[in-house]
Amino acid sequence: MIKQNLGKLDRIFRFILAIWWLGPLAPVFVSPTLNLLVYFFGWLALLESFLGWCWLMDLLGISNKNQ
Repeated sequence: MIKQNLGKLDRIFRFILAIWWLGPLAPVFVSPTLNLLVYFFGWLALLESFLGWCWLMDLLGISNKNQ
């Protein structure tokens, strides 16, 4: 089982960021690779906002769960 390490405010911020990056107002670059990275990180932020768990914060030992 994944232990949550994201606080409420962090999850809300990631959700808003994901909606922005996956929506019609997403930044569009000339390079298709950069566009794919924005798309990928948008989905990653959305998934993390629902799960309440961030792999990078887990790797670094950071937890904002109580905030």
